[in-house]
Amino acid sequence: MAVINKPAVAIHNLGFRYPGNAVDCFQQLSLEVAVGERFGIFGPNGAGKTTLMNCMTGLLGFKEGSIELLGQPIDSNKKAVNKLFGFVPQDFSFYHELTPVENLAFFGAWSGMGKPEIKKRSTELLEILGLTEVCNKQVQKFSGGMKRKVNLAIGVIHNPPILFLDEPTVGVDVQTRNAIINYLKALNSSGTTLIYTSHQLNEAEELCDKIALIDEGKIIAHNSLDKLLLEHGEAGGLEGLFINLTGKKYKEM
Repeated sequence: MAVINKPAVAIHNLGFRYPGNAVDCFQQLSLEVAVGERFGIFGPNGAGKTTLMNCMTGLLGFKEGSIELLGQPIDSNKKAVNKLFGFVPQDFSFYHELTPVENLAFFGAWSGMGKPEIKKRSTELLEILGLTEVCNKQVQKFSGGMKRKVNLAIGVIHNPPILFLDEPTVGVDVQTRNAIINYLKALNSSGTTLIYTSHQLNEAEELCDKIALIDEGKIIAHNSLDKLLLEHGEAGGLEGLFINLTGKKYKEM
């Protein structure tokens, strides 16, 4: 499949409204994320960040506009499109009564992987994320940081070229956060496109090379962080830029 010249994500004139709401979340929103970027999406509470991510991953349907992943429409051939991306949600997306090995086996099979491939990939991920010694223990007995690592491993079990991350380090200690961020950087270095949202703005500055700021369902800024800071003369980093453009304080949740 020739997709090398396509953007990782292409959103054109997206319109979305939750059933029963009188106001649209998005009206003709357009955005492109290039292959290999570490892209951050930020905005005030209620700006539409999670809604947009849920549209990009097919969790929410939309009636206006289009979203393509590597040239493939998100709302067609779901089986093929699902192999193009991984998703690490803020909420834990695993079976608590199962072990890491069992969870990875289940989600790997769900992604269409064969048993030998699942075993090899699971062994690799458990080693990289420091979970080998607890790989046969029930996840429900794990600390929050260890559960975050399991969440991440599930999201990348099938080696997706695009990885969506919604608050991937929320509630973890500094060591675990550094381990996760370093692994994400390594993934990106090997070619994986990262699309990330978080309330940890210091972390975001370290991870993201390009960002989009969303407010009231509209993109109000989209560029590399360095260029945005230079353009707006903002010495306060991403948080200062955020307040400057939205007039709102960015609150950590």
